[in-house]
Amino acid sequence: MILTLEASPVEEIFWRGGRFFLKRDDRLHPDFSGNKARKFYYFLRRDFPRVEQIVSYGSPQSNAMYSLSVLAKMRGWRFDYYVDHIPPQLREYPVGNYRAALENGTIFHTGIPPESHSDPATLRVEEGGRQKEAEEGVALLAQEIIAWRRERGIGRLTLFLPSGTGTTALYLAKHLTRERIDVVTTPCVGNEHYLRLQFASLERDATLWPQIVDLPRKYHFGRLYGEFWQIWLELYRQTGVEFDLLYDPKGWLTLLKHRAKWPGEILYLHQGGLQGNESMRMRYLRKMAAGSARSIQK
Repeated sequence: MILTLEASPVEEIFWRGGRFFLKRDDRLHPDFSGNKARKFYYFLRRDFPRVEQIVSYGSPQSNAMYSLSVLAKMRGWRFDYYVDHIPPQLREYPVGNYRAALENGTIFHTGIPPESHSDPATLRVEEGGRQKEAEEGVALLAQEIIAWRRERGIGRLTLFLPSGTGTTALYLAKHLTRERIDVVTTPCVGNEHYLRLQFASLERDATLWPQIVDLPRKYHFGRLYGEFWQIWLELYRQTGVEFDLLYDPKGWLTLLKHRAKWPGEILYLHQGGLQGNESMRMRYLRKMAAGSARSIQK
């Protein structure tokens, strides 16, 4: 075992006239925070004596990519990462997860990764960690939530989290449904149909899937929205907690819209991803006029 994870703390925050509990998975580990610590727990606690290389794919600013680059560096493995494209400006001025992954020795490729299922020396990790091995770490998170709920004597509980591939939400629902804890998520990368396809690829029993809610307006993943920046900044100023700028703004906007539907307490899962905020903040600030940008910086 090369890395052990202690249970992440739960805090109370009071915001927008309500009380929310906050599961601070962002505080698990500086390099494996949030759902990446959970999804990659399987790989972090086992030895792979025949593996020499990791292959994965996705965005050049992916949080999963950064965590895998750390894993590869720790193990002395080669890390080949495939992307559709890398923006010229990012190539010239590396920032955020892309820069950190480069510093860890990641080798970037443009295109589709080759098939490597039969190669024992290659560990293939799906985009965002969407694979069955992720269940082991997410199941531990579910047990932490169950234990915390019992310790606090909480009855009805809704666990809310925004989703990319939906892997974390799916496996949480699978392990919490029997405890009568409702797991609710919102799609950030695609729409509800996309999320359901992701769920079905990992779990056929739809009764174990989380509930999906969304906003009337369609938001395109990775685009900049003024309301995202404003709610992110408001949360930081009023609670002192920094959230991820890519997923959490939509998560909180959706939670605020639907929270009246859920009786009992609400637990929001902070899934980390703060390494990517460096590049996201730069993008937001570039979009704003110089005078207003100075006034809203943290």
